Amino acid sequence: MTDGGQGFEASLLLFLLPQTVLCQAGWRRCCPSACFITSRWCVSFLLRGSEMATIRTFRKLCQHFQHQACSLHTSALRAEAVVVSGRKLARQIREETRADVEQWVLTGNRRPHLSVILVGENPASHSYVLNKTRAAADVGISSETILKHSEISEEELLDLIYKLNTDPRVDGLLVQLPLPDHIDERTVCNAVAPNKDVDGFHVVNVGRMCLDQSTMLPATPWGVWEIIKRTGIPTFGKNVVVAGRSKNVGMPIAMLLHTDGRHERPGGDATVTISHRYTPKEQLCQHTKIADIVVAAAGIPNLITADMIKEGAAVIDVGINRVEDPVTGKSRLVGDVDFEAVKKKAGFITPVPGGVGPMTVAMLMKNTVKAAKSVLQFPPERIRVAFAS
Repeated sequence: MTDGGQGFEASLLLFLLPQTVLCQAGWRRCCPSACFITSRWCVSFLLRGSEMATIRTFRKLCQHFQHQACSLHTSALRAEAVVVSGRKLARQIREETRADVEQWVLTGNRRPHLSVILVGENPASHSYVLNKTRAAADVGISSETILKHSEISEEELLDLIYKLNTDPRVDGLLVQLPLPDHIDERTVCNAVAPNKDVDGFHVVNVGRMCLDQSTMLPATPWGVWEIIKRTGIPTFGKNVVVAGRSKNVGMPIAMLLHTDGRHERPGGDATVTISHRYTPKEQLCQHTKIADIVVAAAGIPNLITADMIKEGAAVIDVGINRVEDPVTGKSRLVGDVDFEAVKKKAGFITPVPGGVGPMTVAMLMKNTVKAAKSVLQFPPERIRVAFAS
C-alpha cells in the first residue's frame, strides 16, 4: 500500500476507535448491534475509490474492537447479588400467622399463649426475649416472661418447667439460652414437654426431624429453610456447604436441606457438606467453591470471603458476631460472611442484621400456633420416658 494509503488507514483507525469507546459507554444498552452498524457506516462514508479494496480488513478490525469493548461493558455492568431481606419475609410470615390466629380464635378457641423463662442478666438474652414477646403481641399471641436470678438451682428450674408443662393455659414454652454454667442445657431442653417445645430442642422433636416426620422444627434452621424456599433458590440435586455443626443450628439446617422431598416432613434433596472448627481452611475453600448454596453458621466474623464463593451462589449468613468498628470505635453486629465483597459475586445473600434473625422470631410464632392447635400429640408415657432420659 502507498504512503497515502497507509495514512488513510491510520486516519480511519483513529476514527473507528471512538465509535468502539462510545459503544462501551452505553450504546449497547439500547441496541446491541449499534457498534457494528455505526462502524460499517463510518467505513462506507469515509472510503472512496481505491480505498474500498481494504473494507474487509477494516470490518474485521472493527468487529475485534466491538467484541473487546462490549465484553468489558458487560463485565462492568454485572449485577450484584440479590440481598434477601429477612425482615420483609418475616413480615409476610407474621401476617400469615396473625390471620391463622384470628381464624383460630373466631372458631371459638382460646388465644395461643407463650411462656418464656429468662435466667440471669445477659443483655443479649433480654433483647432477644423482648423481640419474641413483641412479635407474639403483633400476631395476636398472649405471652409472659418469667424472670429468674442467675443463682437459681437446676432443680428449681426443672420444677418450674414441670409446672408450666402441666398448665393447660400454656401452649408454648421456651427457656432462653444460654443458661448459667451450673445448669445443664441439655437436661433443661429435654425437660420441656415436646408438644410445647416451640424451640424444637427436645430430643423427641430432634429425632422426629431427623426421621423426616412432622415436628416442632428449630426456629433458626426453619427460618433458613423458608428463606431458601420463598426466595425460589433451588435445592434439588444442588451442592450445599453448611459451615458450623451446632446441634441447634448447623446440624438441623443440614438435615432439612439433604433429606427426601417426598417424605412427611419434606427436605431439600441437596448434597450437603458440613464443616466445623477442625476443617482446614483450604478444604473448606475447596467445598465452598463448588457449592450452589453456602450457609455460614460458625460464629466466626468474615469466615466466608469472596474468593471462596463461586459466581452466582446463594449465601445465607446465620452468624451474629459483635465486633468493634475500626472507624467509630463502637461495637456493631456482623455475620460470618464478608458481606460487601461477597455480594459482588454471589447470586443471593442475606445481610446481618436483618437477614436470618427476624425469620427466627417469625418461625417461633408459627411453632406456638402449632402447639396451640395440638397438631403434635405425644402419649404421656413417651413424654415421661423422655424426661427420665
